[in-house]
Amino acid sequence: MKIQIICVGKLKETYLKELIARYAKQIRKKYDFEIIELPDEKTPDNASQKEEDKIKKTEGTRILSRIPSDSFVIPLCIEGTPFSTEEFMETWNQLKQDSISCVSFIIGGSLGLSSDVVAKGRIKLSFGNLTFPHQLMRLILTEQLSRL
Repeated sequence: MKIQIICVGKLKETYLKELIARYAKQIRKKYDFEIIELPDEKTPDNASQKEEDKIKKTEGTRILSRIPSDSFVIPLCIEGTPFSTEEFMETWNQLKQDSISCVSFIIGGSLGLSSDVVAKGRIKLSFGNLTFPHQLMRLILTEQLSRL
């Protein structure tokens, strides 16, 4: 099975890169794993809702272009379903039983995901009601995937 994380924005913090690399090494022992970083759009201060929607749409188009056609898509979004670690593992085991060949986890930029990307999701995943920076979500997701 192939696992990919498609995310908006580049990691700048060395400590996050090192931790993610450590978990990625564990994941690669069991799965074909890659992280695809896409450029983020600059958001002007005091951006209008229309400007924010346009930015999400542009980033969303980039994301959608990188999702393989046969992939099971799981966007990370606040309106998604929160899973415990155990529930996440049960869901993963079901995907394996269903012979899913590729799973794409999607992490948006600072404004979140476009509705087009969210709509593509077969499961919408939330890590709770707290708001985390998208860079930190990459670390949290990678850590959870290392447990599979």
